[in-house]
Amino acid sequence: MKHVVIIFILLVSLGSAMAAERESVLGFGGVFFKAENPTVLAKWYEEHLGVKQTPTTYEEQPWVQAGGSTVFGVFNAKTSYFGAGDQQFMFNFRVRDLDAMVAQLRQAGIEVEVDPETHPNGRFARLADPEGNPIQLWQEMTPGE
Repeated sequence: MKHVVIIFILLVSLGSAMAAERESVLGFGGVFFKAENPTVLAKWYEEHLGVKQTPTTYEEQPWVQAGGSTVFGVFNAKTSYFGAGDQQFMFNFRVRDLDAMVAQLRQAGIEVEVDPETHPNGRFARLADPEGNPIQLWQEMTPGE
């Protein structure tokens, strides 16, 4: 019986060690979605938000984002948080200076709605791309900033 208990303890320890060494993803390697006019939309994201278009060769450098927090939020299918009820996703882009980004977008004729409230995790603004996909801009703040 003593040997069975020792084997059981070893198996539990081994299982715990294996669970602690589980692999997890490092981050997003890309975002892929459908568009009515992909060429025009990709140019819009590059021109107005600085998201470099997908490289056409392996020699070209893709868009490299700045490090920071990434929220992976899964919402109820009936949420109105994204805007229209049929919206399946919303992009949230971190920005360094929300006011400067909003001014730049508005100067380009893009309608942007700034949330007047400063939340513990930062400030937010909303807009849509030319195909109506919702975009949220986030100037991240850590609580206490």
